[in-house]
Amino acid sequence: QVQLVESGGGLVQAGGSLSLSCAASGMIFSITVMGWYRQVPGKPRELVATLGSGGSTNYADSVKGRFTISGDNAKKTTYLQMNSLKPEDTAVYYCIADLSVRRYWGQGTQVTVSS
Repeated sequence: QVQLVESGGGLVQAGGSLSLSCAASGMIFSITVMGWYRQVPGKPRELVATLGSGGSTNYADSVKGRFTISGDNAKKTTYLQMNSLKPEDTAVYYCIADLSVRRYWGQGTQVTVSS
């Protein structure tokens, strides 16, 4: 059983910053990718950022230059530093971890950016 636990969501004014954390636990031998997705009601989940086991990163165009993903897949942790937040960043943010044959999802944490 693999569990991902996120923390750090909340309410912030536009232009502010928040930091999200995710820790994975359970029967984990090797994580290839950790990252973050987000979802607003009525829309599909969208990729925010990913971190590969070799340190490679990938960002959605909408967050490039504002968000930074970090962490250590070997230590089963990932972080998302979100700066210059905009109201359109409001969403539930989900942590993901890709093992060899399956993607695991966290329970989600709400981020709300007020204008």
